[in-house]
Amino acid sequence: MSAALSGAVDLSALKARADAARQQPAAAAPPSPPREGGAPASSAAVIEVSEATFQADVVERSMNQLVVVDLWAEWCGPCKQLSPVLERLAAESNGAWVLAKVDVDANPRIAQLFGVQSIPTIVAIGGGQPVDAFSGALPEPEIRKWLGSLLDVLRDKLPGIRAAEEGAEPVEEPEDPRFTEAEDAFERGDYAAAEAAYERILDVEPANELAKAALVQVRFAARAEQADALAVERAAANPDDLDAQIAAADFEIAEQLVEDAFARLVEAVRRTSGDDRNRVRTHLVELFELFDPSDERVLKARRNLASALF
Repeated sequence: MSAALSGAVDLSALKARADAARQQPAAAAPPSPPREGGAPASSAAVIEVSEATFQADVVERSMNQLVVVDLWAEWCGPCKQLSPVLERLAAESNGAWVLAKVDVDANPRIAQLFGVQSIPTIVAIGGGQPVDAFSGALPEPEIRKWLGSLLDVLRDKLPGIRAAEEGAEPVEEPEDPRFTEAEDAFERGDYAAAEAAYERILDVEPANELAKAALVQVRFAARAEQADALAVERAAANPDDLDAQIAAADFEIAEQLVEDAFARLVEAVRRTSGDDRNRVRTHLVELFELFDPSDERVLKARRNLASALF
């Protein structure tokens, strides 16, 4: 356990006091006011703990889920920085762990129990025992890393952790501004800008499959915008004009005449050789990339292309 705690910690030391307190009539307690920058203490993720409630709210609760004890005081400046961060992270955990806040001025025996030498001191409790601790106001990334490590270690021991994670809503990944720039350009019809944006991504990440696929789509959209209904007539009148055949195939793809477009270019491959054949083959393969690789039309055209080539 972290050096933030001095000496051995026996959490059962408070049990007798807690049991005795339960035998007395409960006094109505005023609601705890929300603290600046943090979640209200009454939220499910954040609870106020006293010597009388420590056994139930911390020790017994920790048999099911991770409990993070925040030992703080009103006069403590670093506490006011750290506590709101912990409260927010607890609320985000979907119940995988709970934040138990202990005012050390009001509950000095809890602070003594943990051998606290300075505040804030944060103690993680799992399975009824302390498992780790730190003191001071750490940066949020370090706290997230600390919590993540604890949850990984305790996941198979505390059923509440896995249950919370299985019931959590998936977290959306933040949008990549590079893709946002490219998508915005595409949506406003600025295909040149969109193409340039995707190319910049691939310059840095040549293996980025999403950028590769998007670039194919953008380039096709730019070509399809120039195609017209007469493209097919021109191709029929000039079977040896490769520009006409390629333009006609683009038009047919745009019109959802996918099989016609594929067949047109496969036949062009059969009739050509050398650089001309390679040009048509390359264009046809690019058209394949507009579709799911398992699309039956693509699979059939690939077989026909292989037959035409070999």
